Amino acid sequence: MLPTSLKARWRRWVVRRIPAATRVQLNQRRIFIMPDRVGAAFSVVLVLMLLAGINYENSLAYGLTFLLAAVFVVAILHTYRNFAGLILKAGASGAVFAGEQALFRVRLESEGRAHMAIGLGWPPQPLQRMDVPANGQRECELSLPALRRGWLRPERMRVESHFPLGILVAWSWVDLDQAVLVYPRPLEGDLPLAADGAADEEEEGRRATGQGADDYQGLRSYQPGDSKRRLHWKAFSRGQGLLVKDFAALAGRDLWLDFQVLGGDVETRLSRLCYWVLQLEGRQQAYGLRLPGVELSPSHGDAHRQACLRALALHGERA
Repeated sequence: MLPTSLKARWRRWVVRRIPAATRVQLNQRRIFIMPDRVGAAFSVVLVLMLLAGINYENSLAYGLTFLLAAVFVVAILHTYRNFAGLILKAGASGAVFAGEQALFRVRLESEGRAHMAIGLGWPPQPLQRMDVPANGQRECELSLPALRRGWLRPERMRVESHFPLGILVAWSWVDLDQAVLVYPRPLEGDLPLAADGAADEEEEGRRATGQGADDYQGLRSYQPGDSKRRLHWKAFSRGQGLLVKDFAALAGRDLWLDFQVLGGDVETRLSRLCYWVLQLEGRQQAYGLRLPGVELSPSHGDAHRQACLRALALHGERA
């Protein structure tokens, strides 16, 4: 293992030599080559053969040794040629919840010759291997565990190839400047309503107005645009046609999910708020979110859901 100071110096050197970018093309400056384990054993055998030839003054041993050494040298060129010119591009990556696997999409492209047996990933995990056809492309998905909320930015990715003889390895350390947003892990708990939301529940004379998710009104025929979450599948299975559950919203009631109302540590509060954002969005119930320094007005829909989850994921992080 390398000392910490030497590792830090190596990383700084790699950053200067191969800066982060969403598109990286491998060239002489970015490719490293050395014998792998098989190649190291091959080199030891060559040395022993050379010593045997010298000791016994055997011309055949000399010839075989030099022939294999020439193959080794030529393999260096072909290993480099197989690797050089390969283009790596960062693909779009979707957000995940803490505890899930974050997926990073990478596209490999060729502008000329084919690139064979290319492996990429983050050691010590096994590398994914694939061939890139001449003037073609391949896409792959690499995964990393999302252990905590916030931005997940992976370490530099290792790209390597042992082609063609498997005695040399050409590799590079690439940073495609990728990041995945990790939402808090949903945690079931009591609905964390703000004080004004609780007061609304005690108001008298509330009336049902419009479409919402508070008051069940019965079943009605399905109409284009109705949420599929409200389909009544049991009625459909009984041959009663495609029906949807009809709800009505209660006037004067704005639901506020409030960070301050909850107890527990910060991560537990964020996880419970995340759970209720998903639950209320599934019911198409308008809701607002209050965090220290952040307030999102009551609404619903995918855009509002993503804004709330993003605020929960980045709470307390520096911009």
